[in-house]
This record gives sequence, C-alpha cells and structure tokens, in this order.
Amino acid sequence: MAPRTFWKGYLKLSLVTCRVSMMPAVSESGKVRFHNLDRKTQNRVVNRYVDAVTGKPVGDEDQVKGYPRGEDDYVLFEDEEIDEMGLESSRTIDIDSFVPAASISWIWYDKPHYLLPDDKVSEEAFCVIRDAMVATGTAGISRIVMYRRERAVLLLPRDKGLMVWTLRYGDEVRDASDYFGKAKAEKPATRALSLMKDVIAARTTDWDPKMAGDPVQDKLLDIIAARKKGRKKVKATEAAQEQPSNVIDIMSALKKSLEQKRKSPAKS
Repeated sequence: MAPRTFWKGYLKLSLVTCRVSMMPAVSESGKVRFHNLDRKTQNRVVNRYVDAVTGKPVGDEDQVKGYPRGEDDYVLFEDEEIDEMGLESSRTIDIDSFVPAASISWIWYDKPHYLLPDDKVSEEAFCVIRDAMVATGTAGISRIVMYRRERAVLLLPRDKGLMVWTLRYGDEVRDASDYFGKAKAEKPATRALSLMKDVIAARTTDWDPKMAGDPVQDKLLDIIAARKKGRKKVKATEAAQEQPSNVIDIMSALKKSLEQKRKSPAKS
C-alpha cells in the first residue's frame, strides 16, 4: 500500500513550474514498538516535563526554548521566532544550482523521499526537468522547510520520478582525514591481494533486500504470536556461535576461505 502524501507544493526551475507531491521513501511503521507499563497494574506510564529544581510539572504553554550562555543563564526563543527563520515559501522547491550527480558523497545523504507530478497538467514540465538531469548527469540543489527546519535538499532522477534527499548540515559531517589520515598505508603482498580478490569474487551476488532484514524484529514477532496463543516459553535467541580467534597467518586463512566456499553447496 502506497504511503499517503505528506507534502504538496511546486517544483521550479527558472521559468518552468509544476505541481508536485512528495512521500517518504522509507517507513518504520511496521517495526515492533513497546509501551512502558507499570509492572504491577500494567497501566501505561506517561512522560511529563517537570521543573528540575522545584519538581513541579510544567505545562506546554509554560515551556520555552533556551540556549545556555552561562550558568543558569539562557537566551530565550519562542517557537514562533524559530519558525519565522525558515524560507518565505515552504511550498516551493526552487532548483537554484546543479552539481555532477556523482560528486556528492553518500555521507551527506540524510532522509530519502519520492517526488512525483501532482496532476496531468504538470507531467510534461516535470518530465522535461527529470530527463534533462538524466541527460546531463546532474543533480539539483535546493532548499525547503521540512520537519520544521530549513533543509538543503538534493534532487536525483529515479525511474519515472525524482528522489529528494535531505542533506546533512555542514557541521554534522566529520572530516574523514581526521580519522583515516592516521591509518598506515601499508601495501599487502601481491599473492595475498590476489587470493582476497578470489574470496570476494566467490561471495559476490546480486543485491537482495532480504540482505538488510531485521532478525530481531522477526524473533520479536514470533514471540508475540506465541504469547497471543498462550505459549509463554519461546526460544528467542540462537545458541551463541564460537567467536573466531585472531587470524595470524592471513595466507592460510584466505586459502581455507576459498576451500570452504568451493565445498559449500550452492544456495537455491
């Protein structure tokens, strides 16, 4: 079942404008979620904001956001002030620049969304923008208010529509050279590298969404189904597998890996 549209507005490139609708590309609605309960009464436990000093509950209308500038000293902001800092138009994706599609590293990608024309009249303009991006190998850059924050977004052509990725803020992405720059650039032996390529080739297969399955979710659903039927004891975890020891002889380990792969039966 297709998710409901959560955003409607306009896609604009120079003088070309069309109506569009957007849906999240991912969902966690199928995840098992728990409520916190009182163990004795099994009543729901609710969260309440309380004054850290007096311990008294604080209502929504009495709460205000504050940025600390000193001990017990804050710069105060009302919700309306923060909202007003967004774009003047939160309903228009105005593509103001393009970049080579392959030039933005995956680490900048945040949340994916599907963007489609919202009516028949808009289809031609939408398709012209999408197909021109495919032909030029480019991605569009824009800004939009989403999730109550102004976000930079990346637009990429995908099938008959566009993908809209919210991008991480600049101060969120750490410089990889601060970490990888400390690693030793040691070159492996030619024979070891050749064997490792063989190991990788033997294990290479087509992508399947099942590879990203959630085994904990499956086990929880089995337990829930069993307890609904009145069976209390359900095996929740597999026996712990013996952890391999540190490999000392890498050549021996690579050869054994290839031998095990050759002996293992082909998967159906």
